[in-house]
Amino acid sequence: MIHTTHSIRVRYAETDPMKYVYYGNYATYFEVARVELFRSIGISYDEIENQGIWLPVSDYKIKYIRPALYDQKLEIHTYVKKIPGVRIEFEYEIYNEEHTKITEASTTLFFLDAKTNKVIKCPDFLMDLIEKNWKG
Repeated sequence: MIHTTHSIRVRYAETDPMKYVYYGNYATYFEVARVELFRSIGISYDEIENQGIWLPVSDYKIKYIRPALYDQKLEIHTYVKKIPGVRIEFEYEIYNEEHTKITEASTTLFFLDAKTNKVIKCPDFLMDLIEKNWKG
């Protein structure tokens, strides 16, 4: 398993009139957390793309437990719990400043060769980093 934590403070522009985070903004939070997970294992998202690999999202599920509010500091826990094949699955938990879980989510992305536009298995350069950072 790979597990990372990333913090973000809710900006005013991300909220609705009730100062709740607008539901569509959670996808952006999860994207930021995914990018940081890759960075933590030794590769930037930009490097992955420069190697000719795209990672489109094929599935996105979310459960809102409690609202995130303007100016709260949120802690996003990101997990990869399965070794990837042609897909890589991420699970997320968001906690507020009181350490209360407020959101659970998952995304599934697949590996796409940017030149051929074909689905491929996780490329070796990325699999090596994943295996090197795997715990448990």
